[in-house]
Amino acid sequence: MLPATLAGLPLALLKATALELAILAGHLLLYPSGITQERRTTPPPPPPDAPRLPAQDKPPVLLLHGFIDNRSVFVLLRRNLAQHGRQHLESLNYSPLTCDIRGAAELLGRHIEEICERTGHDRVDIVGHSLGGLIARYYAQRLGGDVRVRTLVTLGTPHSGTRVAPLADAHPIVRQMRPGSDVVEELREPAPGCRTQFVSFWSELDQIMVPVETACVDHPDLIAQNVRVSGIGHLALPVHPAVAAAIRQALDLAEPAMDTPAAADGLTVA
Repeated sequence: MLPATLAGLPLALLKATALELAILAGHLLLYPSGITQERRTTPPPPPPDAPRLPAQDKPPVLLLHGFIDNRSVFVLLRRNLAQHGRQHLESLNYSPLTCDIRGAAELLGRHIEEICERTGHDRVDIVGHSLGGLIARYYAQRLGGDVRVRTLVTLGTPHSGTRVAPLADAHPIVRQMRPGSDVVEELREPAPGCRTQFVSFWSELDQIMVPVETACVDHPDLIAQNVRVSGIGHLALPVHPAVAAAIRQALDLAEPAMDTPAAADGLTVA
């Protein structure tokens, strides 16, 4: 639980809000570049008798954007991951007209099967921002996707539902992101043996997550690590270089644990 008062919160909130506005302005400029699906430039699938890739080869990373967004939100994170050895990075755009998390999760599953077939990898890692993380979690936890998803990193994802902007309930997918929705309740159900490892980044200044703790994974059956981020808001999570470094660390760990220093102490970025 967060303390009732946080020293310096007004100044921190002011700085975080200014950064959010700057990021929003930049993202609006980049948004048109991410409307279309990216071109697949990887080699064709290997023949059936070809040897599998060595175990130490890093799995592909799939980046999944949030509500009414597109793959352009990951321009900086993608560059950061590529500069540090991630050779296979892909983004998936789902339609802004998507009205059901379950349907989006099924589409994600088909896309992951295609990636595995095309690259020769058995599993992938996913980084999901906001709604993207919830779609990926539904796939991994409810549709058997833990067979394919090794690590799921979520950034400001409403795992327990968010109460922000009640007027947005006109959109069905927003209603599915509310506390107590059918989707949120499904994610509370038992998930014994789920093999996916979850690393959830949540910010105490995230004004989209209401309450902010909803961005934490809280499920007894899941291997989950929650990392508190101090000093930035919702839009900065997939952009800030310190968060990117922590994401790289999470992806490089074969078995992230619940009680690591990162989970206990959090990440201060501003």
